[in-house]
Amino acid sequence: MSKVIIAGEDPDNLGEALEDHGADVSYAEGTANRPALEEAGIVEADVIVITDAGLATSVPIATDLNPDVRVVFYTRDSVPEFVKGQAGHIIDPELLDAEAVAEELTA
Repeated sequence: MSKVIIAGEDPDNLGEALEDHGADVSYAEGTANRPALEEAGIVEADVIVITDAGLATSVPIATDLNPDVRVVFYTRDSVPEFVKGQAGHIIDPELLDAEAVAEELTA
């Protein structure tokens, strides 16, 4: 079972789709700062999904706490250059729906 953390709102219901595929999903509240990521379980997480590019600063924190975490951006927004190299996937919800993304992330 995959442990997935979602940082940001979830307007496309990716969390629900992930749970339907057997993932253990938790949410980093607020700005997804260090305490919020720790509370959500980043140390044990397999994947962190950023749904709001404005929360990109949470990526270096997440990878510092868990160097093996897979970083996925699932957003309609442009992803800042400073984190593009750390992202395993950058996906626009207009191009790939939550069900397809959940299937890929839990495969």
